[in-house]
Amino acid sequence: MKQIPIEHGKYYHIYNRGNNAQDLFFENDNYEHFIRLMDKYIDPVTEIYAWCLMKNHFHLLIYTKEPEEIDQRKLNYSTIQQPNVLSISKQFSNLFNAYTLSINKRYGRTGSLFEKNFKRKWVSNEKYFQNLIFYIHYNPVYHSFVKHPLEYPWSSYVGGEVGSSTKNKKAFLRFFRSEKECNDYHNNDRDLSDINHLVFN
Repeated sequence: MKQIPIEHGKYYHIYNRGNNAQDLFFENDNYEHFIRLMDKYIDPVTEIYAWCLMKNHFHLLIYTKEPEEIDQRKLNYSTIQQPNVLSISKQFSNLFNAYTLSINKRYGRTGSLFEKNFKRKWVSNEKYFQNLIFYIHYNPVYHSFVKHPLEYPWSSYVGGEVGSSTKNKKAFLRFFRSEKECNDYHNNDRDLSDINHLVFN
């Protein structure tokens, strides 16, 4: 299936899983390293509103910055030479390639780690945006890792703390008026029928 292009000034759901559904993360510092690489490659070109790293897949809800919003001095590339055209999609590829190289080196493996062509969906309306925040944070509950999303350390869920990372807490809280409203939002049942196809088994 042909992937839609990632354009500036839009909201997207970015997700993917391990090749052949294999694990992406093997121990805690793997998750921490992936977060560091998100800071390096993705943070300069996006605002990340929600994220969750599962053992064999991940989900991100992002806003892609307009060119004038991007501080070119903060950009990192996979090559020494700066490309002529800034590509947000390429920055994601740099993230996945850098993470794959580090995992392959550490665990003596070879070949691809992620499924080819990371998935992306344009978030076209507010309902979809809201459902995605709930869905992304409830992923660990759906997969029976925890009983409540607040118990899972590798996501952006805010309930006084942001798991093991404070990454983009301000961006996330812009969607809620308070942490109480955030908690109430996550404790209510929601109709996710329009995004059930996103579930990874």
